[in-house]
Amino acid sequence: MEFSPDDNNNNLSLTKFESMLKTNHVLFFDSEEFENIIHHYLNQGKVALAKKAIKLGLDQHPTSINLKLFKVEVYVFENKLDIADSLLNELYNLEPLNEEIYIQKANILSKKDLHQEAVDVLKNALKLTDDPIDIYSLIGMEYLFLDKFEEAKIYFMKCVEEDQFDYSALYNMIYCFDFLDQNLEAIEFLNVFLDKNPYSEVAWHQLGKQYFTIKDYKKALAAFDFAIISDDAFIGAYLEKGKVLEKLKCYNEAIESYNTTLKLDDPTSFALLRIGNCYEKLGQDDLAVQYYYKTVHEDPLLDKGWISITKFYRKKHNFQKALYYINKAINIDSENVVYWKYYAQINLQLNFLEEAENGFKKALDLGNYELNTWISRSDILIKLGEIDSAIINLIEASEFYPNNAEIEYRLAGCYFFLGENDKGEYHLKNALQNNKEYTFIIEELFPKIYKKVKIKNLIKTNQ
Repeated sequence: MEFSPDDNNNNLSLTKFESMLKTNHVLFFDSEEFENIIHHYLNQGKVALAKKAIKLGLDQHPTSINLKLFKVEVYVFENKLDIADSLLNELYNLEPLNEEIYIQKANILSKKDLHQEAVDVLKNALKLTDDPIDIYSLIGMEYLFLDKFEEAKIYFMKCVEEDQFDYSALYNMIYCFDFLDQNLEAIEFLNVFLDKNPYSEVAWHQLGKQYFTIKDYKKALAAFDFAIISDDAFIGAYLEKGKVLEKLKCYNEAIESYNTTLKLDDPTSFALLRIGNCYEKLGQDDLAVQYYYKTVHEDPLLDKGWISITKFYRKKHNFQKALYYINKAINIDSENVVYWKYYAQINLQLNFLEEAENGFKKALDLGNYELNTWISRSDILIKLGEIDSAIINLIEASEFYPNNAEIEYRLAGCYFFLGENDKGEYHLKNALQNNKEYTFIIEELFPKIYKKVKIKNLIKTNQ
């Protein structure tokens, strides 16, 4: 059990114990006092002190099963699983009906990734306990490890039915509903739950999120309002309400909801960003940009903040400012592939071809293998006259997109440009076989080649 300021006896035990450690004068504690002290230290993450308490406790009470179980718990924490298992087997021979032995056994099996065996052991523990909630939760977690979401959901549901304030189980249960795409079933369960617990702000909040997922925005809004009525300082409900109001195009009301969160707690970059987006939708550009600046000031690592500023200036055709801000973003996080894509696109709009090519190359190097990225880089390389590099890029692209007409037409044009007519003809035939409508690619990128009679005849023959 945990100590609290109101629990004078337990606080006295803890003070007495810590005094003993400082003075090295050994004092006597009954076994229950040691259990409370150990439990307190474990909950505080003070494992070294817990181990001292266990040792002293077992020195004074060598036959205490509960103190030995704490010893097992520490062994498991330290990943000394074989030692823990051996001690548990000894304890099982002494107290085969002790549920905690089964729980620790399951913990060891779980650590060994033997999750189904852990479930079986925990189900045996259920037969021995009068308080099954914790075991239901443990079984649910093991089923999650097994990706058995239906089974996990059932056990988390049992937790919630036993204890309406077990919000951890409620969240896990909703996670299972979401993973299984059972939004309607989640809504049904939450509505029944709320009939019994009408002031559960967490349940209203989760219900609103379910309605939001199925795009029933009016019911979502009502649910978030009830969450706020239940707890008028519930920041999550105000944020979700703002998102719903945005979907309903009620931007001023959304701003009001987001602003409430700023008054309740320190500003969050999410709320500042959403306010900026709302002002932009309302056409209030000065305020929009002001909040985008606040967003990146609050959280310089939030890519959505920098992207919003960049997109804002791109829409205004102020490409120099857009480039300035995407460069600032890259200076903060040079591994962000989205930044490099924007960097490339903006440079392309400014006709800075070499910089644009470098941006697309960097995006590819970072693992952005979208067809558009390969194609855009190839087209720039062709414009720069770097045909060999364009061919290498297109061949790499074809590994991800084999027999793609957009790639094949470009390869055909490149090879014809280099005078490698056999390869050009091969790729042109491939391209025509896959899509006869894309011949304009050669016409746009290689107009002189497209006008050649031989090429026109090849196209005509194979169409």
